[in-house]
Amino acid sequence: MNRPLLITDCDEVLLHMVSHFSAWLAEAEGVICDLDCAEFFRSMRRKGADGSAGELLDETEMWALLGRFFDDQMHRQTPVPGAIETIKAIREHADVVVLTNLQDHRREAREMQLLEHGLDLRVFTNQGPKGPALQAILDEYRPSRAVFVDDISQHHDSVGAIAPEVRRLHLCAEPRIAGFIPCAFEAGHAHARIDDWNEARTWLFEQLDLEMQS
Repeated sequence: MNRPLLITDCDEVLLHMVSHFSAWLAEAEGVICDLDCAEFFRSMRRKGADGSAGELLDETEMWALLGRFFDDQMHRQTPVPGAIETIKAIREHADVVVLTNLQDHRREAREMQLLEHGLDLRVFTNQGPKGPALQAILDEYRPSRAVFVDDISQHHDSVGAIAPEVRRLHLCAEPRIAGFIPCAFEAGHAHARIDDWNEARTWLFEQLDLEMQS
């Protein structure tokens, strides 16, 4: 029988991103990013002469800045507490891959980034809902059971529609956005919502049918 499989997102799941993105915008781009804004595409404004938030950036410029961050600033990202240790423990008994919504040409950079944090993981890049990409991963690995971890509700909805047998954990490790993002568990798209890896570890081992080590 093939091994169990954990398919996990990266940003705000394994590595912190938006806090570092916000800091870089303020330092290098003269842009204020309001992490308390419920709508990401209304969160970035040009810094005024007095330092206050001014003109709202248009969506094209926001995507361009996000792309520049992933091209040049990924070294800023730091591991989410408990994530590295939990993934390493799971890998002793199961396969682990990363499914991340980055452009395909950034796949190798993401693999190298994770390797620098001690995780030698295969990375799959994707654009849009993650259900079809996850199904392709299942077709390749044919795991005995599978678990999906992501911080975005719509991806849990997509995965649930295509591969309902996959257990789904909604985990958002950034406290400043976790409170107002749509909750996949409350929407019925995920089987659990746990925003802390140390708390999620027991649930993940149970869903993967792994034995916890003392």
